[in-house]
Amino acid sequence: MAYLPEPPRAHGTIPRTGVLLVNLGTPDAPTAPAVRRYLAEFLWDPRVVEIPRAAWWLILRVILLTRPAKSAAKYAAIWTKEGSPLRVHLERQVQLLRGYLGERVKSPLAVAGACRYGNPSLAAGLAELRAKGCDRVLVLPLYPQYAASTTGSAMDALGAVLARTRNVPAIRFVRGFHDHPAYVKAIARAVNDYWMKHGRPDRLVMSFHGLPRFSLDRGDPYHCECHKSARLIATELGWHDERTVVTFQSRFGRAEWLQPYTADTLAALGAKGTGRVDVICPGFAADCLETLEEIAMEGRQAFLGAGGKAFHYIPTTNDSPAFMAALTRIALDNLQGWAGAEWDAAAAQAAAKESAARARALGAKD
Repeated sequence: MAYLPEPPRAHGTIPRTGVLLVNLGTPDAPTAPAVRRYLAEFLWDPRVVEIPRAAWWLILRVILLTRPAKSAAKYAAIWTKEGSPLRVHLERQVQLLRGYLGERVKSPLAVAGACRYGNPSLAAGLAELRAKGCDRVLVLPLYPQYAASTTGSAMDALGAVLARTRNVPAIRFVRGFHDHPAYVKAIARAVNDYWMKHGRPDRLVMSFHGLPRFSLDRGDPYHCECHKSARLIATELGWHDERTVVTFQSRFGRAEWLQPYTADTLAALGAKGTGRVDVICPGFAADCLETLEEIAMEGRQAFLGAGGKAFHYIPTTNDSPAFMAALTRIALDNLQGWAGAEWDAAAAQAAAKESAARARALGAKD
């Protein structure tokens, strides 16, 4: 195995602490070839599809012949002039978190973004931080609820990069934040702000990304964490009653997935003549194909087509001030001992200068 090249670094450099925001990922473009590359990486992950590799390889070959063109058309429907919504929001979250933390942390800090699949990769994000002199990195996946196929997969990918790294930085990994008070309040704030402008619905649907049912049966905590998040958010809103429904979307394949299914629930609510349904997606840190196309477009059609009167998709938190404040709080909670408001720049510079002098005295040339 060949190690990745180490970034250049001079003796006496003051080390930084890095924060790496990680989201799922996106194709590079809304085209069939780009979507095919993305799906090949995503669907080949054994954390995502738990089928023996030999059998799945044959099935995946068929999927990659037929699905990319259909998915590309869906991506084209939500693509913006700036690019993929998920990547645009990730870049903004990185920029804003850098500023939010900069106001609260005196010690040197760097923030970068990465995707589990597609670009920028986890390897590229970690390389960016190491090139800036980070010898300690907090990895913050933007998945509030832990699942083996999301957070666990990000841990796998990071481990693979570190296995090829000679000088491994210190790593901290945020497992999740499904019940963090700041996260709960940020979601509730987004909903309340929307309701202040548009009024309240008859039903509020909280739609989370689905997983195969066997993941719950085999011990994955995702289902439980989704329900806890929903309960806390509904309580914060004062809607912890029959008006709020928890559902799961994005079913794939023929196996049973976590229920109730979002599409079926929306159709049933429409068939009952429900006046207005609002849908939120608390498990997504950025609007993407699953929220903008599957919910805001297909979900709307399912509800109205079945007889519903009014459908509202409430955008997820994205880079809103409330959510960025929540990410800042979560990061600070996990940066304790690494970065903080108490840092003596003069003392750090003096120590770095002394360290460089000692290294040169021992023969170092940088």
